[in-house]
Amino acid sequence: MTSNPGYWQSPWPGEDNGPARQQLSNLRVRRNAVAHSTSRLAPVSTMVVLREPGEVFLLCHTGGDEAVSWVERIDPVSLETSERSKDLPAGPTWPGGIAAHANGSLYVVFGRYLHRLSSSLATLGSRELPRARPYNSFVILPGGEIVTKDFGGARPGEDTNTLSDDCQVVVLDPETLATRASLTLPEASVARLSASGDEIYVVGVTRLFRLRWHKGTLSRDEDFDVLYCTDESQGYGWDAVITDEHVWFLDNGVGSEAYAGTLVGCGVSRGPQQLFQIDRASGEQRRWVVDHEGPSIVANPPAIDARRSIAIGYDSSHGVVSAFDFSRDEHAPLWSVRLNHAMHPITLSASGLVMLNDFDVEEQRDDIVLVDIETGAEVHRIRTESPLQSVLFASEGFSDDLYVCSFSHVSRIFFDDV
Repeated sequence: MTSNPGYWQSPWPGEDNGPARQQLSNLRVRRNAVAHSTSRLAPVSTMVVLREPGEVFLLCHTGGDEAVSWVERIDPVSLETSERSKDLPAGPTWPGGIAAHANGSLYVVFGRYLHRLSSSLATLGSRELPRARPYNSFVILPGGEIVTKDFGGARPGEDTNTLSDDCQVVVLDPETLATRASLTLPEASVARLSASGDEIYVVGVTRLFRLRWHKGTLSRDEDFDVLYCTDESQGYGWDAVITDEHVWFLDNGVGSEAYAGTLVGCGVSRGPQQLFQIDRASGEQRRWVVDHEGPSIVANPPAIDARRSIAIGYDSSHGVVSAFDFSRDEHAPLWSVRLNHAMHPITLSASGLVMLNDFDVEEQRDDIVLVDIETGAEVHRIRTESPLQSVLFASEGFSDDLYVCSFSHVSRIFFDDV
């Protein structure tokens, strides 16, 4: 179980298993195990989080400019709904988030609303957020504060070049839901927030920013202002993974609003797909080329196995996944494989595996694939019932299993020893 101060202490209390987005699972999967899956229709499901043993919560929503969201408590094995919240006001759609807070409540940020729910899914409080835009989820700081920001990119039906002029980061009180502080950054941010302790990282459309929360004050670290978008052929970065020494993310995020069941062939950025490593102390950056074949696209974070010094990036337009040994100076990949991966990966470091997806365009079927972190060799392939490529979230379960969400289904992946 990963320790995340501010979050409920469970195997997976929030998206990506915590604000640093390391996507680490302690699940141990045997190489000779038999893998299975069960799926349930669940439009439009975004993510699963865990609270007390047996408490599995699924976030769902509708679409459009007047959307609603809701939360279901689902059976850990059958995936059937046990309880459901009432419809929660939302507004403009972009996938939001849910987390189990250390105070016992569940919090949902979706559209331009924040909602606080009890573990029995009763509404304890709601508030409308400041801007008439969707807010793409949140992080919880060690003191329990909730930090969110507006989504600054194009939504379905909008021009690809649609960007807001700036980005407002807001710190909210978990009890009253009132604004405790806010700060406006000088450019849009499409990526979700990440945090390590009271340091908050914001991937803007050209720069990486760092904010600090200290004694009730939110401030920008003016000495940490990293320009990563240096060529007009690049696209903006997506969600950042924070390790002890570095910040990691992928660029070429432009065009995700064109998703129509898959990101295959949706690339817009003409430059090579790149993986970035930013030093948290100095701001120095390194880059690795995942795929030279443009136009490329991503919509999610990389996978980082700090234990093995391996970083994994991907290009969802061309179906390329590449891994790099970042302890070495050379930039050639350790391995590169063809997989139509687009979702948030999960690193099963104790098992030496990384969980990816592979969408079959012809059959319109999304498979979950576990590959060897060091070699890229396929170890397990599990078919789900989703006809859509997941660009969303997975999580660890309570029983040596995994949950995967797409825009059509929620699936459970489990393993039997032979």
